[in-house]
Amino acid sequence: MGFSWTEMIRHMGAPALAVAVVLAAMGLASLTVFFERFFTFRRSRSASKRCAAAIAPDLQAGRLKAVVDGAEPFVKQGHLARVIRTGITTYAHARETQDVSGLTPIERTQRHMARYMEDIGADLRRGMSVLATVGSVAPFVGLLGTVLGIITAFQGIASTGSGGLAAVSAGISEALIETAFGLAVAIPSVLGFNYLNGQVVKDEMLLNSAAGELLDLMETWAEREVSGIATAPAVSAMRPARALDGGRAFEGEVARSRPTAGKA
Repeated sequence: MGFSWTEMIRHMGAPALAVAVVLAAMGLASLTVFFERFFTFRRSRSASKRCAAAIAPDLQAGRLKAVVDGAEPFVKQGHLARVIRTGITTYAHARETQDVSGLTPIERTQRHMARYMEDIGADLRRGMSVLATVGSVAPFVGLLGTVLGIITAFQGIASTGSGGLAAVSAGISEALIETAFGLAVAIPSVLGFNYLNGQVVKDEMLLNSAAGELLDLMETWAEREVSGIATAPAVSAMRPARALDGGRAFEGEVARSRPTAGKA
């Protein structure tokens, strides 16, 4: 028996139709989250690369205020800019204030950055619970729609008194569409969640690496400040930029910034 989507919806009972509306809303929500996260990650990586290039000279020279000012335009879109701004401002504040616990500015900065990186991870995963929920629940919602559709179909057969394979199969086929609809919503959601989760893990690893390199650089600044040397090594200063870029886009920048032997 062939029928159009309009005819199928017209033959659906109210409960099955309500389930179909719920599945449509779940599918729309999962698509919205996927594309929002996808483009957010792309913007963040692009902004992070531009931020790394912009602050590299000031980071190399140890000009803290200039680094913060240079990272500020990229904070809204790039996670690397947020990490660098937070790390630098925390370190600068720790140097200017006295801590009753006796911790050094570097130790205070490390503690704060450990907590802040957890916030960054939570921000990267924002909305992904929707994909996980849709992927796990949608098949069961579709099955519920199928059960309700079959019940409605048999109630219609009982009320009209008509039977036979044709009447039963038509109602069941309409009801089984709910299960297919649930699977059609769940499968892309699961695939989208797995893809985005891989991107989050990758970005978290790179951002944690950049934060660790920044903390190492701060330790170098502290050691050189005690020794009376003002600047930090140029190669170390460029590591956060290379960490997020995978060592490709800024290869030329690193080569130009790297000092010759004996001048580090």
